[in-house]
Amino acid sequence: LSSQKKFDEIKKANQAAAKKLVEDQFSSSSEDDDEDAEAKQGKILAKTFTIYTSQTDGDASELERTRQYMNEAFQSGAMTCLICIASVKRNQAVWSCCGCFCIFHLVCIQKWAKDSLFLVSSPLTDDDFGKKDYPWPCPKCRFEYKRSETPSRYYCYCGKVENPTVDPWLVPHSCGQICEREFKPPCGHKCLLLCHPGPCPPCPKMVTTTCHCKKAKPVPRRCSAKEWSCHLPCGRTLLCGQHTCENSCHAGDCQPCPRVSKQRCICGRQTAERLCASPQWQCDQVCGKRLPCGNHTCEQVCHAGPCGDCPRSGKRSCPCGKSKFTLPCTEDVPTCGDSCDKVLECGIHKCSQRCHRGPCEICRQEVEKQCRCGKHTKRMPCHKPYLCETKCTKIRDCQKHQCRRKCCSGNCPPCDQVCGRTLGCRNHKCPSGCHRGSCNPCPETVDVKCNCGKTVIKVPCGRERTIRPPKCKQLCSRPPTCHHSTREKHYCHFGQCPPCRQSCQKTLTCGHLCPVSCHDEALVKQTGLHQSAGPWEQPSEPAFIQTALPCPPCEVPIPVECLGQHEVSPLPCHSANPYSCKRFCGRLLDCQNHSCMKECHRVTKLNSSADGKKVGPECSQCEEECTKPRPPGCPHRCVLPCHPGHCPSCLQMLKIKCHCKLSILYIECLKLTSADLKEKELLISCKNQCPKELPCGHRCKEICHSGSCPMNCSQKVKLRCLCKRLKKEVQCSKAQEGQVSLECDALCKEMKRKASEIKEAEAKAAIEEEKRRQQAELEAFENRLKGRRKNKRRKDEVEVEQSSWQKYKNLIMLPMFGVAVVMV
Repeated sequence: LSSQKKFDEIKKANQAAAKKLVEDQFSSSSEDDDEDAEAKQGKILAKTFTIYTSQTDGDASELERTRQYMNEAFQSGAMTCLICIASVKRNQAVWSCCGCFCIFHLVCIQKWAKDSLFLVSSPLTDDDFGKKDYPWPCPKCRFEYKRSETPSRYYCYCGKVENPTVDPWLVPHSCGQICEREFKPPCGHKCLLLCHPGPCPPCPKMVTTTCHCKKAKPVPRRCSAKEWSCHLPCGRTLLCGQHTCENSCHAGDCQPCPRVSKQRCICGRQTAERLCASPQWQCDQVCGKRLPCGNHTCEQVCHAGPCGDCPRSGKRSCPCGKSKFTLPCTEDVPTCGDSCDKVLECGIHKCSQRCHRGPCEICRQEVEKQCRCGKHTKRMPCHKPYLCETKCTKIRDCQKHQCRRKCCSGNCPPCDQVCGRTLGCRNHKCPSGCHRGSCNPCPETVDVKCNCGKTVIKVPCGRERTIRPPKCKQLCSRPPTCHHSTREKHYCHFGQCPPCRQSCQKTLTCGHLCPVSCHDEALVKQTGLHQSAGPWEQPSEPAFIQTALPCPPCEVPIPVECLGQHEVSPLPCHSANPYSCKRFCGRLLDCQNHSCMKECHRVTKLNSSADGKKVGPECSQCEEECTKPRPPGCPHRCVLPCHPGHCPSCLQMLKIKCHCKLSILYIECLKLTSADLKEKELLISCKNQCPKELPCGHRCKEICHSGSCPMNCSQKVKLRCLCKRLKKEVQCSKAQEGQVSLECDALCKEMKRKASEIKEAEAKAAIEEEKRRQQAELEAFENRLKGRRKNKRRKDEVEVEQSSWQKYKNLIMLPMFGVAVVMV
């Protein structure tokens, strides 16, 4: 179980690693890390150059070479030790050459210096060893260092700090302090950069200096560019002594005079046009002047000054030099007759001939000669060299090959064969002569290019297999593998291009462009390719393949009107079909009174020019009664079902009473409802006299009419006085208006007085009668309270005696009423 569990864990780890490898193959996430590293590197460089740029007002054009060295220090694998052909890392001790500024491992350069000194001093004898301080060279530039300058400790670039600490925010192998090395050429100032690799930049200090010709006023300039020209004519006198320099202000000596003039040669015989800068010249004629002896002429070619004495004058020696003679210059010196005795070319024997003119002959004496190697002897002419055929078997200074030179003297020459050993780069063989010790580093450099070949860095030969290709800022120029005409802009790279993330932009069937990312090379899980043999077989991870996927449904919002044309809603293009909004149709039916109550539905247009809101055959049919308002006064319904337009005229007969409510009339509804007030007044009238009584009590004299009867009653009425005794006939309307009145006379007043007295007597009698009745009721109540409870069921009948007024009032009132009627 434990082994199976362990196997499963390893399997999952391998599957995760494979999946990550597949994802990395189609992604370019490392670009973000590279950008972060570049940003950090930029900050460190800016910090290093801050003090320098503050002196130059931000101008960093002179720092390009130093920047290149610092970029190589940051770039992984760019700094290579040429001795071991390995990368120089941050935490390794290094040494930098002061001539070429190449960086080596400290251990490698120490071994190189030791081997170089050993090879130089090994041919020396014991007596000579140590007497001369032989130098050792830099492996790259061959700059020579003394034995005492062999590095033994690890210092930073500026040499101030021993064993500098590794700081990720400093340049590798830098101490972070100000460099302060002397500028080259020395100007008295020191470098202002922080401790850095490579050469120091030009001095940025400002100094006051004048131009080359010293004519202009001194001006402040950069110390590194203090030599300047005012561009005025130089004006200095040239070497010819006749002309002045016409060049603009320049450094150093003036150029030779460029003008041409006629000049005589030294002897003065010939004249020629020559450059003014070379006034002295010799012609090719012999001098020919008579010498002081008067017998000979000067044989020198065109010269200046006197010709001198005759060379044949004075004491002269014989050819062998043993005898001297004093003879005129016209006579030749004779031979002395003695033997020549000059040492021959062999350097051993002398010339045996007599004193003679010309060179001596070769040495012809036979001698016992020993060959150069000293192994053989032979008798032969002295002038001939003797070399035996024996080949030297000594080992040359390379300690590999024999001398193999015929008759070698023992001082074997250096090995003339080519070394031919494979160098550390593994690409070339050593081209030097055969030697001892390690071969020099391969002098070749290899161009490491980006994929497109436009960005190139030079690295030592042998490092091209391990160094990362340079980061190219050029855009990738590979043709697209999808349907797009161009790829997304990305930098040059190796391997496959990242998946295209451009918008697909294919034209869909609906006519719109596909807006999703390009899906021509989508990773799709491949399933169903392998059928497991049984439950014991472990399921394999799904494989991913690149394939083109179809474009997804179009999601562009399209304004779509519902079936009933009630609303417009944006729907995705792929589902942009007419739909039901679930509202009532609402179209006005043919009756023009009601609307369709069906749910939103499609309506067929019977006429292409018809209104979009017209009812269609799919709408419901109106089955309601006509509910239009009837004309005012018409109580009948419309005889038609629900219909458009106005209802037909109502022809039914109305049974109504006339104004006086006595007669029943039958009138057409149309006539009644369409009549105005006057016509209605006439139609409803029964044409009889109005039966209504006026307030005065008389009947209205008008024909049957509506409303109140007129108040101008023309009936004659009798007007009486207040006591009703006197009477007079007047018009009723005037009597009602109070225009006519009738006053009582004296008799009327007397009768009125008597009537009032009778009323007072009646009132008093009524009061007394009321009192007696109340008294009787009181007594009856008291009797019931005193104990007559046995007769509860009996009703108390109290007989009340009638008063005299009650007994005789009828007899009194009837005669008086008759008199009044008669008076009226």
